[in-house]
Amino acid sequence: MLRLCLTVFSFVALLFLAGCLQAPEPTFDAYAPTLKVEETTEFESIEPDMKITPEMLEPSTAAYRLGPGDILEIEVAEIPGTLARTFIMPDGMVYYNLAGGVKAEGLTVQGLSDALAQELSRDYAEPVVNITLVEVKSRRYWMLGRVYNPGLYPLRQPTTLIESIAMAGGLFSARFSGSTEELADLGHSIVIRDGEVLPVDFTKLIRDGDMTQNIYLQHNDYIYLPSAQASSVLLLGRVNQPKAVSYKDGLTLTECIAYGLGPAQKAYLSQVVIVRGSLREPQVAVVDFHAIMTGQAPDVRLEPSDIVWIPQNPWATAYDYLKQVVRSAAQAIAINEGSRVAGLDTGASVSVPVGAASATAAPQPVAQPAAGVE
Repeated sequence: MLRLCLTVFSFVALLFLAGCLQAPEPTFDAYAPTLKVEETTEFESIEPDMKITPEMLEPSTAAYRLGPGDILEIEVAEIPGTLARTFIMPDGMVYYNLAGGVKAEGLTVQGLSDALAQELSRDYAEPVVNITLVEVKSRRYWMLGRVYNPGLYPLRQPTTLIESIAMAGGLFSARFSGSTEELADLGHSIVIRDGEVLPVDFTKLIRDGDMTQNIYLQHNDYIYLPSAQASSVLLLGRVNQPKAVSYKDGLTLTECIAYGLGPAQKAYLSQVVIVRGSLREPQVAVVDFHAIMTGQAPDVRLEPSDIVWIPQNPWATAYDYLKQVVRSAAQAIAINEGSRVAGLDTGASVSVPVGAASATAAPQPVAQPAAGVE
């Protein structure tokens, strides 16, 4: 009898052990309650590595280079009937008179004049070609957010940041008080250039008149002045639906990721990054979301304008990885806001290379409406 009891006990023990060994990995459940919510999270301040240089505060002295869309008036001197208005085609070519197609993109006005004169020398004796740049359309910048007339603007001449805001009608202000602080969040306003956030302090520039922040714009710059009234959390990285999550009081990390339909495959949940504050001077916290999912750590309460990034791979230093996060956030803002102003409904999101194994490469901001990116 004793032997039978021992056999039964051993069998039950083996079943229990087998059940433990085959227990499934914890999965994401948006409705599963965590033990508690952490009211404060430790953030590390990151010093930006880019500074405003004296060159950014001076107009460019380089000769203007022609591009697609630029409108020109061309005439062969002293030959009647040769005056014509034309524009540079999307392929960079200009078509005039007997010269046929001549590559104009990238040339100066004088360079194009010389190229056309060479082509026309077969039909005219020593022709002198006069070219007038009538309108610049190939160089532009985006003015987005809380200005009266957001949109795409031509960069016809050297233009400062203050001048660009004025050309867009100025900051959108409250109807009765006239206060610009109520509707434009200067602390989170940014200038994006080539996917990077420039260290422009809009508070110093607009409130204090600090001209050391008044940079000259370049082709394809994005200026974004977000609303101080509407707030959201930007959810990026390895999540099923990257998006801007509307902020509500008490929003937690778990709830935010739930709005994005949970982590995507290959998400590395042990080093979820939360970026807080201005993209110019960000603070970063690293959270073990796997521990939160399994009830081993408290959930994290988010704040308006936070950025939540779920990586694909572990990373070495917070600083190197943060640069990728900020770059991607800047690109997502530029594409989302630009598409919204252009009347397109694109839920833009961004994936960025991380380490040797990478996600989809991050797209560069485009100067005109494009299809949404991941």
